[in-house]
Amino acid sequence: MLYQRPATPPKLSGAEIRERFLSFFEQRGHTRLPSSSLVPDDPTVLLTIAGMLQFKPVFLGQEARKLPRATTAQKCVRTNDIENVGVTNRHMVFFEMLGNFSFGDYFKSRAIQMAWELVTQEYKLPAERIWVSVYEDDDEAYSLWRDEVGVPAERIQRMGAEDNFWASGPTGPAGPCSEIYYDFHPERGTSDASLEDDSRFVEIYNLVFMESNRNADGTLTPLAAKNIDTGMGLERVAQILQGVPNNYETDLVFPIVSKAAQLAKLDYAKADKRQKTALKVIGDHVRAVTYLISDSVTPSNIGRGYILRRLIRRVIMKGRLLGIQQAFLPAVAAVAVELSRTCDAAVAANAQRVYDELAREEKQFTTTLEAGEKKLAEFLSAAEAGSKTVSGVDAFVLYDTYGFPLEITQEIAADRGLQVDAEGFGAEMQRQRQRSKDSAKVVDVTAASALNSLAERVGATEFIGYTDLTGPSTVLAILRSGEAVESASVGDSVEVVLDRSPFYAESGGQVGDRGTLVDPEQPSTSGGASTSSIAVRIDDVQKGAGGLLVVHSAHIERGGLRLGQKVHATVDALLRRRIRANHTATHLLQAALKQVLGPDVSQQGSLVTADRLRFDFNLPQGMTADQTARVEALVNGWIQESHEAVTRTLPIAEAKAAGAIAMFGERYGDVVRVVDIPGVSMELCGGTHVTNTSQLAAFRILSEAGIASGIRRIEAVAGPAAVEYLSGVDGIVRSLSTQLNSKPDQLVSRVAGLAEQVKQSQKELAQLKSQLALSQAAALAAKAQALPSGVKLLVSRLDGLDAKSLQDAAIQLRDQLADPAAVVLLSSPEAGKVSIVAAFSPSVVKKGVQAGKMVGGWAKLCGGGGGGRPEVAQAGGRDVSKLPAALEAAQKQLTEALG
Repeated sequence: MLYQRPATPPKLSGAEIRERFLSFFEQRGHTRLPSSSLVPDDPTVLLTIAGMLQFKPVFLGQEARKLPRATTAQKCVRTNDIENVGVTNRHMVFFEMLGNFSFGDYFKSRAIQMAWELVTQEYKLPAERIWVSVYEDDDEAYSLWRDEVGVPAERIQRMGAEDNFWASGPTGPAGPCSEIYYDFHPERGTSDASLEDDSRFVEIYNLVFMESNRNADGTLTPLAAKNIDTGMGLERVAQILQGVPNNYETDLVFPIVSKAAQLAKLDYAKADKRQKTALKVIGDHVRAVTYLISDSVTPSNIGRGYILRRLIRRVIMKGRLLGIQQAFLPAVAAVAVELSRTCDAAVAANAQRVYDELAREEKQFTTTLEAGEKKLAEFLSAAEAGSKTVSGVDAFVLYDTYGFPLEITQEIAADRGLQVDAEGFGAEMQRQRQRSKDSAKVVDVTAASALNSLAERVGATEFIGYTDLTGPSTVLAILRSGEAVESASVGDSVEVVLDRSPFYAESGGQVGDRGTLVDPEQPSTSGGASTSSIAVRIDDVQKGAGGLLVVHSAHIERGGLRLGQKVHATVDALLRRRIRANHTATHLLQAALKQVLGPDVSQQGSLVTADRLRFDFNLPQGMTADQTARVEALVNGWIQESHEAVTRTLPIAEAKAAGAIAMFGERYGDVVRVVDIPGVSMELCGGTHVTNTSQLAAFRILSEAGIASGIRRIEAVAGPAAVEYLSGVDGIVRSLSTQLNSKPDQLVSRVAGLAEQVKQSQKELAQLKSQLALSQAAALAAKAQALPSGVKLLVSRLDGLDAKSLQDAAIQLRDQLADPAAVVLLSSPEAGKVSIVAAFSPSVVKKGVQAGKMVGGWAKLCGGGGGGRPEVAQAGGRDVSKLPAALEAAQKQLTEALG
C-alpha cells in the first residue's frame, strides 16, 4: 500500500504513548499496576498473552476484587501467528498491550466515552479516520457510538461472534466486544469498505464488555457485576503516530533492526524484500527472547523453554540468511535491553544473564548448524528431484539430531518451493513421546473409567501415612487387567483400592511405598512373620482418578481378597525411612545450590527412591569441582547441625508470602503442605520427610551432568544409602591399596603414575603403527596408475592400520607421486570396521575433483559415510565385506573424473 502519514497527530515516541495512556486513566480513577511476568501464575497458558491475564481470577469470580479500576502496560508474547512476523505490517511475537479495566465499576457508556477521548483528544487522531466495530446483536454499543459519541453510522460495522464476542470458555463470563480501527485511506470512501482490509485499516483498541454468564446449556444470563477489559496495541499506535509504514520501523523496534542490518553490512533502506523480512523477524524476536530470559525462562525442549529456543534459533537462522556468520545475539540484545528501560526496569538488571544465556545458546546451536545445514540440503535436493515434499521422518531427524525446529525447516523449504510433511513429523514426535511413556510406571489406563466411577461414589482415599505406617482398611475395589472384579485369589496380580491407606502414592518425584495387607486380627510388624490367613504383597502405589484414589499394585501370596473385606495395611518402614531421608536431602540440596550458584537456580524435576535421589535444576553450564564440593559441604553441615524439619498446612497465599518455594510447573490447591527447615529451606511439598536433619547421617553427590540444554542433573545419596555407599567406597580403596601395594593416601599418585605409563605406551604404539604404515605405503608407490591427463592414481588397501596412520600414509604417497599431480585413496579394515582416506593434489582440486565430496559416497557402499576438506577427506563404514566393491567403484569414478 502507499502509506499516507496522518496530517494532525503529534509525533510521539513509544515511551510517550505508553505514559500518556497510563496517566490518562490514572487521572480518571484507575490504579496504575506494573506489568506482570511473561510467566503467568496460570496453569492454562504457557506465557502471558494479554493484559487481562493477571486479572483473570477476578473476572472469573475466583478472587474478590482488590480495587475498582486499574490500568497497565503489559508485555505479551504470542506465537500463534509467528509465520506472519516480518511478512505483514503488524504481526508480532512480542508486543505491549495497554489496557484499562473496570471490576464491577463503570461499564459500556463510560468505557466508550473514555476510549474516544483518548484516541481523539489525548493522541489527537483525526476523528474522520476512526471506524468502529460492534457485535452484531449489541444494539446498545451501536447506539452509544452513533448517538453519544457521534461516529457516523457508515463508519460503524456490525461483526459476528468470531470477531466481536469474548468468552472465558465453554462456561463462565462472556460478552460482546467493540473495536476501534484507524483508516489509512479515507479517500477510498465508505461504500463497500471492509474492516478486514488490512491494507487500509488497523485495529488499535479492543473493548470487551463482560456482561453475561454462559451456562452449561449455552444460554447467557446477565452478570450481577459487569466488567470492562480493554487492550490497545502500543506498537500499532506508534506506527500511526510516528508516520512509519509498519510496526517494525517504530522507535520501539527499529533500533534493533538497524543493529542487525549493521552486523549484516546492509543498508535497510536499500535491502530487498527478503532481507527486510529477515531483519524484521530479528527485531521482533530479539525483544521477545530478551524479556523471556529476564523473566527467568531458560531454553529447553519443552514448554515455554522450547518457545524461547525456537525464537532464538529463528533469529540465528535469519542472521545466517543475511550473511551474519559470527555470533551476534548479545550485540542485538544489548539494544533491546537499552530500549526496555521505560517498559521494564528489571531487564537492565538482568542484562548479563540475558547476554550469557543467548551466547551459550547461540554457540550450542551453531556447533550443530553446519552439519544440520548439510543434511537439510540433502533432504531438499531429494525432495526437489522427487515428491517436492520433505518427509516427516527427515524433518524429525533435523529436529531431533540437529536441533532444527519444524518451522525453520518449513521456512527454508518454502523458499525453494517445497513443502514439509508436518503430519508425518507429528507422528514421529508422538512415537518418541510414546517411547518415553513406555518406560514410566503408571496405573493401567484401561482402569481409568472404573477408577473414576469409584471416586464419584466413595470420594478420595484417606491418606494416614504421614503419621501412621500401619492401620485397618476396607477393600473398596479390585481391578484385574483394568477390569473391576469382586474377588482375587492366590497368584493374582491386581490393583487394590482401600478406603484409607498408610501407603504413599508416587508423586512429586517420590516413589510409592511397599508393604503388606494381612488379616486385621493378626497384623504383622514390618519385616516380621505373620500367621495371617491372607498375605498380599504391595509392590507399588500410584494415584488414580485424577489423584483422588490411592491405587495399590498387589500380588496375592496367600488366601484371597474380596470387595468389602477388612484388612490391615502395613508399610515397609525400613524402605520408607530410606526414601524420606533422600527426599529431605533434595530440599537441602536445592537450598545449597541456591547459595552456591545463585537464587535463580530452581528445581526442574526429581526422583526420590530408597537407594538414591536425582535432582534436576536449571544451570547453563556444568558445575566446577569446587562448586560441587561446597554444595556437598553445606548439606552435610546442615545435617550435623540437627535442624528440625517441621510440616504444616497453610493457605497457599500465606505459604508463598512466608517464602515457601513452589515446584516449577506443579499445580497446587488453595491449602498446601509446607516442609520447613528453619533457616535452611521452606518448600511446598506433599512428600514424606525426616523430623530432624541429623537422621540423614550423611550426604554424598555421586554425579553432576547435563541432561538437556540449560538443565543439569545431580545424583546423590543420603541416610542409610549414603552410609552403604561410603562403606562400599572404603572397601574399594582397601582392595586397591592391597593390589597396588600402596597406602590409601598414596593411591592417587600411584594411579597417576600408572596412567602416565599407559599413555606413553600408547604413544609408542601409535608411532610404531605410523612407521609401519609409511613403510607399507612406500612399497605401493610403484603400483600407481599414470592417467592420460598426467595425474597418477593409486587406489589400494592396507590392512591393520588405524585411521590416523592411514591418513599419514595417504598424504605421504600423494606428495611422493605428485609430479605433477596425484590422487591417492587408501582403505583399511580394522576391528570389524572400514576406514577410507583420500588425498588429492591441489591442482586436481582446482579442476573440481574434491576428496570431501567423493569419499562419503564410497563409504556409503560399506554402510557408512564421511567427508572432509577438498584435499584430504576421511570416511568410515561398518560392512567390511563391501570394501572390494567400494574400491572398485572408486577406481572407476576417479579414472573417469581425472581422465
